[in-house]
Amino acid sequence: MEEQKGFDRRLITLGVFALIAVGVVAAILIGRSGGEDSTTATTTSADGCTEVEAPKPKTASFSKPKQVLTEGEKATAVVETSCGTFEIALDTQRAPKTANSFAFLAEEGFYDDLTFHRIVPEFVIQGGDPEGTSTGGSGYTIVEKPPPNLAYTKGVVAMAKSSAEPPGSSSSQFYVVTGVDAGLPPEYALVGKVSEGIDVVERIGELETVGEAPKQTVLIEAVTIEEG
Repeated sequence: MEEQKGFDRRLITLGVFALIAVGVVAAILIGRSGGEDSTTATTTSADGCTEVEAPKPKTASFSKPKQVLTEGEKATAVVETSCGTFEIALDTQRAPKTANSFAFLAEEGFYDDLTFHRIVPEFVIQGGDPEGTSTGGSGYTIVEKPPPNLAYTKGVVAMAKSSAEPPGSSSSQFYVVTGVDAGLPPEYALVGKVSEGIDVVERIGELETVGEAPKQTVLIEAVTIEEG
């Protein structure tokens, strides 16, 4: 991404225990499903994110995206992360090819168990790299120039690309703007805008980093597409 913005710099433990009290006087926690005596605890850090292990790199390669969305239809991407869930209103009107590609990858489970591998405070959070190295992709590239008047303001979701690639190029890596205005030129393919859960995006954007890599793993648990 643009050098002046520094964007080309290289983003549960689930504890399960059962409490069983035997005797006339006992404290029993009854589960709703079948009456089992159990409760579940998760380890959550002070920033509100669940502690998770880093996933292993994945390899996936597609020749091109299938058509899963029609131009102009209403569609939402629900992004579940270890820091909470946020939703993206996909812009199928102004960016039909890019929105479709993002939805295709989501429906293929491509984004599941990937990470937000890059955090630039008051700028962006970036994820969608199967290798976790900032160099991975989906196996294909599409090109769709964004609207010429597009402003990359807070909550806007766009696709990442290198400075050597033409405007509107995208594969799988995407970013969410966390600053008031990223100040980027209209060269990055539009996906849509966060419609719910901007507080989750802000939470991720405020995590401690080493360079631009978060100190703790920020897992994308699943991305699902809701149409209509």
